[in-house]
Amino acid sequence: MTDAPQQSHAYLVGGGIATLAAAAFLIRDGGFPGEHIHILEELPVVGGSMDGSGDQPAGYVSRGGRMLEEEAYVCLWNLLETIPTLTDDTISVRDEIREFNTKWPTDAKARLIGNGTTILDAADYGLDARDRLELTRLLVLPEAVIGARRIEDFFSPHFFETNFWAMWRTTFAFQNWHSAIELKRYFLRFMQEFPRMHTLSGVRRTRLNQYDSIIRPVRTWLEARGVLFEHGVRVTDVDFTTEDDGTRRVRRLHLDRAGQSDAYELTDADYAFITLGSMTADAAYGDDATAPELVRGKRDGSWRLWETIAAKADDFGRPGAFNGNVDEAKWESFTLTMRSPLLLHRIEELSGNLPGTGALMTFKDSNWLMSIVVPHAPHFDGQPEDVYTLWGYGLFVDREGDFTGKTMAEATGREILTELLGHLGLSDIEEQVAATTTVIPVMMPYITSQFAPRTLHDRPLVVPQGSANFAFLGQFTEIPEDVVFTVEYSVRGAMHAVYSLLGLDDHEIPGIYHALADPKTALTVLKAALA
Repeated sequence: MTDAPQQSHAYLVGGGIATLAAAAFLIRDGGFPGEHIHILEELPVVGGSMDGSGDQPAGYVSRGGRMLEEEAYVCLWNLLETIPTLTDDTISVRDEIREFNTKWPTDAKARLIGNGTTILDAADYGLDARDRLELTRLLVLPEAVIGARRIEDFFSPHFFETNFWAMWRTTFAFQNWHSAIELKRYFLRFMQEFPRMHTLSGVRRTRLNQYDSIIRPVRTWLEARGVLFEHGVRVTDVDFTTEDDGTRRVRRLHLDRAGQSDAYELTDADYAFITLGSMTADAAYGDDATAPELVRGKRDGSWRLWETIAAKADDFGRPGAFNGNVDEAKWESFTLTMRSPLLLHRIEELSGNLPGTGALMTFKDSNWLMSIVVPHAPHFDGQPEDVYTLWGYGLFVDREGDFTGKTMAEATGREILTELLGHLGLSDIEEQVAATTTVIPVMMPYITSQFAPRTLHDRPLVVPQGSANFAFLGQFTEIPEDVVFTVEYSVRGAMHAVYSLLGLDDHEIPGIYHALADPKTALTVLKAALA
């Protein structure tokens, strides 16, 4: 590392975890002055898809909750080891997560619930010889051969009826029409979860929601080092130059700053880190009396910017492969704010889950394929002791509900509560629960767009060939072997971008975890798959 960062400026487009991680690595590992780092965010809050907001009177809401995992999330843990918590600067966020999960380990006792509130034997994965053969075939095929084919192209109907698929798809939000390449990567990346999928004991959770437990501490750490957060700023275009030797640079960022045109000019010493696309773009919220709108074609700034950039070079990706089919990418989540413990206690009685274990439960026969989780309370900063939350989602938002007769997309928050209580066998307490509960549903048109069937060239490399001062960040970049729809993917991409552009050869990026490289783990996985 040279003294170059002392004269350099870095411009980071977007305020998600990838950008925040890149800023942290610039300072921690690259020696960058914090006051030379500009984070340009269109929204008034950072965190991207790792959100959490609300209060007791209005109701709390999270659009989603990313699953963390012990073995696979090496880059995220690397980042959080050096970020102190907001309540005790002698304890790292990583240590807080480790201590919380030791005290409140995840242990699902009702991972799958069938008709009539029957607790299914989720330990019986239900795979037959043909299912295993098809799974093995997918694992051994090269990605170039798989190409843009879908998951349903590789498996027979029986596979999609198994407990294994019901658990896998609802843990990671896969649809049958999603990319077979992405499923293969998930199998390889999370194969250590095969033996414990029915209990989810490999899941790691944060003490509060991920915005309060991760995003806020990272932002606080960055602000203390002088990083400049510029809100209300949308990057609309990027000017690139190419030299005779093929070296490419970003020379200008075009901005819309509160409706006024502006620009940042970059010198040879400056850097640009550009987030492409967004899985939570155009998310729309409903309430107890209103269903959330499905927004089509609006495209927030992150998608429009990528579409503009992609037209400038063949290797800058193809955003249309991901945002071109809302109906195959959308699903809906909902958050309950409960001002009485009645529903919480009845769920614990039905499931056998201990309070605070945060175990996912899926109603396997639900027309919406609804899943829910009751997080440890409090889940939001400042949440009162007598207030509780529940988060859930449905994968099939265009199917009519079993108890409402409405599609999930048409359902109000109150009607989602009706559907949930019906599956729990608790319709008898609906009026009592509704009187003390607020339901906020969220429709997300692009939430699994990163799983869209794709070719090997639809996502750009984090650092494109010939780049001297720019990198791409986020879920729509290409990181070989790693899996999208994870916090780890965003942080690994940020680490790769910073280390590569700054030439930090003495800093090693943690390797991607391979469960099959450990003979003991491989044997355990094999036993689970053959059971």
